[in-house]
Amino acid sequence: MEISLQKDFLEKLAHTKMPFGKYKDRYLIDLPEYYVVWYHNKGFPKGVLGQQLQTVYELKLNGLEYLIRNIKNM
Repeated sequence: MEISLQKDFLEKLAHTKMPFGKYKDRYLIDLPEYYVVWYHNKGFPKGVLGQQLQTVYELKLNGLEYLIRNIKNM
């Protein structure tokens, strides 16, 4: 993935809210870890939302969610 595409993806991720369910309208990066792990075990949705949730999972797993929060607060 090109750097500009990665940057755009992360910026969009920082401002995307959960579109449905119990945590509707909560920023993806602010979803509880257990919920993201549940998706990891169940299977992420298809499409961009699935890619974003998978990225959130990896960020939380590695303690890097502050990176997205910093982008969100800019």
